[in-house]
Amino acid sequence: MIRRAEPADAAALASFATRVFTDTYAADNTADDLAVYLTASYGARQQAEEIANPDIITLLAEEDGCLAAFAQVRRQPLPEGIKGAAGIEIWRFYVDRSWHGRGLAQSLMAGALDAARELDAGKGSRKVWLGVWERNPRAIAFYEKSGFLDVGPKSFLFGRDLQNDRVLIAEIPGPV
Repeated sequence: MIRRAEPADAAALASFATRVFTDTYAADNTADDLAVYLTASYGARQQAEEIANPDIITLLAEEDGCLAAFAQVRRQPLPEGIKGAAGIEIWRFYVDRSWHGRGLAQSLMAGALDAARELDAGKGSRKVWLGVWERNPRAIAFYEKSGFLDVGPKSFLFGRDLQNDRVLIAEIPGPV
C-alpha cells in the first residue's frame, strides 16, 4: 500500500531512510562522508519538517505494516546549466533491497508521478526531473524504463566528496 506520510511517521521514516541509504551507498563511499550526509539529511525532526512542507509530498510504501520504500517529490527547478522547464523533482526514491524486482518500485513511481502532477497543477511545466548517481546503473536503468531521459550532469556533494549525478527528465503523464 502506498500512502502519504503523516507527521507521526517522521521517526520511522528517518530510521528507514538512514538504513536504506546506508545499504545502498556505504560500500562505495567513506564512512566519514556517509555520516556527514546522513546527519544532514535524515532525522525525525527533519523528516517531520519535510512532511509538513506544502512544497514536498512524501510517499510511503508499506507491506504488512512495515516500510518497504519511500519517495519524496518537491517543487524544485532544474539544476543550473540544465535547459528545460521542469520545476518538480523526484528528490528521494528508495526501495528496500528485499523488495527489488517485485514490482513495488513501479507502483511507487506511479505515485511519485501523481504527486508531481499535483505539485505542478497550474504551473504547466508538465515535466519532472531527478538526479541519480552516475555509478548507480540499476537505478539509471529503472528510471529510463520509467520514461526518463538523460539531459546532462550535475554535481552532488556527498559529505565532503563532490560526486557526479546524471539529471533525468520525463513528461508528467495524465490529465493537465
